[in-house]
Amino acid sequence: MARLRAPGGCPWDREQTFDTIKPYTLEETYEVLEAIDNRDWPELTGELGDLLLQVLFYSQMANEEGHFSVDDVLDRLSNKLVDRHPHVFGEVKAETSAEVLRNWEALKAEEKKKRRAAGGGKQAENADDVDAQSVLSGVSSKMPALLEAYKLSSRAAQVGFDWPETEGLFEKLAEETAELREELKAAPVKGSSRTGIAGSGKPQVSAELRERLEAEVGDMFFVLVNIARYLSLDPESALRKTNGKFKRRFQWMEERLSASGRTPQQASMDELETLWQQAKREEKPA
Repeated sequence: MARLRAPGGCPWDREQTFDTIKPYTLEETYEVLEAIDNRDWPELTGELGDLLLQVLFYSQMANEEGHFSVDDVLDRLSNKLVDRHPHVFGEVKAETSAEVLRNWEALKAEEKKKRRAAGGGKQAENADDVDAQSVLSGVSSKMPALLEAYKLSSRAAQVGFDWPETEGLFEKLAEETAELREELKAAPVKGSSRTGIAGSGKPQVSAELRERLEAEVGDMFFVLVNIARYLSLDPESALRKTNGKFKRRFQWMEERLSASGRTPQQASMDELETLWQQAKREEKPA
């Protein structure tokens, strides 16, 4: 990596900055996830290498600017693994995963206190300082929204702000559904057109109503994320798999229609529904 960035190296690599590399980091991360979902081990080998390249790229650029080197990155990671696992490298006892997580959060909170003390020990004076002391601090708003919701609700649950059982979550989902349906009464009637049924139409609503609808849909998503968390499921992974399932079934429909020289636009909704049910049956194991 140093050779690629050095004079006489690769022109493209030499032109890159922290900001220009960011999109590739996100892309490579999702390609790793896809390889894992597909259990494609040869592909995963390559994708993990591509993801590691991102770490090397950032570290080399930081080294060139005098900030840190890849050795510093690895040293900090090694130290963190030791410090965050006192039940392995120290005398602390932790027999279950729940105990490990409680210890982990306590250690992170202690590390934050030390960092604040090192910064002068000032009390919270602005929004940033308040956030730094919050149990929700460190949850990036740049991550996918489903993952962010999962992280936020998990942090809140660790201090007792959680539903005592799943039934409360389903009651909350019913409540949010009812609120959305109430708001929809003010929206233009849909369903009279083909695109409306498919959900691809764009109803003309006021900015105020659109904001309320967005808020209610967001509330429903947040409850669903909490249901996933309560069941120890990854909402991002669950939705990604459902996306893949929808894609397979829809493309199966397209193939059947193409065999008769038609497209989905040329088929009736009844025919599309029949094909959809057939696609579902085709996926079921014999």
